[in-house]
Amino acid sequence: MKRVLVLNGPNLSRLGSREPEVYGTLGLEDLRNELEKAGSGFDIDLRQTDSEAELISWIHEAIDSQTPVILNPAAFTHYSYALRDAAALIQQAGQILVEVHISNPYSREQFRHRSVISAVATGVIAGFGFESYLLALELIRRRIG
Repeated sequence: MKRVLVLNGPNLSRLGSREPEVYGTLGLEDLRNELEKAGSGFDIDLRQTDSEAELISWIHEAIDSQTPVILNPAAFTHYSYALRDAAALIQQAGQILVEVHISNPYSREQFRHRSVISAVATGVIAGFGFESYLLALELIRRRIG
């Protein structure tokens, strides 16, 4: 069974209670359940951290194991060049990294309009709530068969 690494950045452990008008009322366990339901044939490895270093280590792990990645970098989206450089290694290795966002960053504050990750991601899906992750999973399914 092919593993998919679903990585979530800072403050996403607060899903369900953090700004529900923006992020909805469902939590990470709900996301895990949705992905596992939709991810027939995949081993969904969902993780969350507030640590930039840990997120980078997980990306390195994905490179070494040739595991596709769904990444919600959260606030790191806008300024983490270290995370961007790690994500670029996935692209360089010819692997898949889909950047996802629950909300549409372009409909929010100006500082959220820039992603340093997007240019090195296979693609970006944003603004569809948890469906952003499900769409990314479907893309991975189509790409790797």
